[in-house]
Amino acid sequence: MKTAIIGAGAAGCFCAIQLKRRRPDATVDIFEAGRRPLAKVAVTGGGRCNLTNSFEGIRDLREAYPRGDKLMRKVFGVFDHEDTWRWFENEGVKLTLQEDHCVFPTSQDAMEIVRLLMARMRQVGVNIRTSSRVTSVKALLEEYDNVVVTTGGYRSGLFEGLDLEIVPPVPSLFTFNLPGSPVRELMGTVVENASASLAGTRFSASGPLLITHWGMSGPAILKLSSYAARHLAQSGYDATLLVNWTGGDDAGTIRDQLSEMAARNPQRQVANTHPDTIPSRLWTYLVTKSKIREDARWAETGSKGLNRLAETLTNDSYHVKGQSRFKEEFVTCGGVALSNINNKTLECVKHPGLYFAGEVLDVDAITGGFNLQAAWSTGYMAAVSISEK
Repeated sequence: MKTAIIGAGAAGCFCAIQLKRRRPDATVDIFEAGRRPLAKVAVTGGGRCNLTNSFEGIRDLREAYPRGDKLMRKVFGVFDHEDTWRWFENEGVKLTLQEDHCVFPTSQDAMEIVRLLMARMRQVGVNIRTSSRVTSVKALLEEYDNVVVTTGGYRSGLFEGLDLEIVPPVPSLFTFNLPGSPVRELMGTVVENASASLAGTRFSASGPLLITHWGMSGPAILKLSSYAARHLAQSGYDATLLVNWTGGDDAGTIRDQLSEMAARNPQRQVANTHPDTIPSRLWTYLVTKSKIREDARWAETGSKGLNRLAETLTNDSYHVKGQSRFKEEFVTCGGVALSNINNKTLECVKHPGLYFAGEVLDVDAITGGFNLQAAWSTGYMAAVSISEK
């Protein structure tokens, strides 16, 4: 049995190892357009490799996978995050679980994962052909019994002549540009529990929020960009961002808290008395934005001043114009439509012997190890499906 895998990323390499272990007699060739296998794995998680997630707090897979949650339920029935943890630890990689539920190698070194996968591929006899760009899946299907496409993002022309439904890919997991906004002067400021939403939509996310020199980032923004990826693409990345700096409290609740603060500190300056959850520089900025003088005392704010400050804290508005990539990581939503595949095998319905795994599918996730988990799981399922033929 001869199998070709297009793409030496996480899904492709993991699929190759699993397939050779199940079918040692099989020929498995990986074709990689770049010069180095697993190049993206080497930089993911800031070079630390966020392997997976504990999924604690995820009540519905749609929270982690805005697109493809139904398929992921099927795939996780074969190989899930707990299987991933066991597999890597059984192979000699010690893992650690962080407070934010992300799983990393204890070494905090992505190259440990790269070296492990490369070593296992050598041991089982996987053939890796780097600098070998495949231009036609259809032609490769004539040479091999099975072809697994694990190219990461979708490449136009690769599926020519196969009559597949393709969902146009657009960026996901990106940060927001806020051109001209004075909030950028607070770059480096982090609010640990904020919520962000897009005006006029139901898209929202919460978590730590980071102010950068170009706009806003952090888990709250990255999750929001994932949930609203297609909407933002259609709007030309021109939108109104609403930030609740208090997390989930509404303006009425915050108004009451501000009144209590004013009553306790009537002669103190507003700018010098802030909640522990909001950094002092950001608090001063928000006070000024609420049209309250920096030297004003709480007793001078009045009812209208407190209302304005409560509104700013819970419904702070910014004009988003454009997006930036998140570090070296780049994820797209879109790709090969899930209508093309059998969700129990990942085999193409129209073309027996053709399989898809990883990000080439119209499956993508929020940040936190979920995208890599999709790669491990779909790569594993494709290998099992082929081996059981």
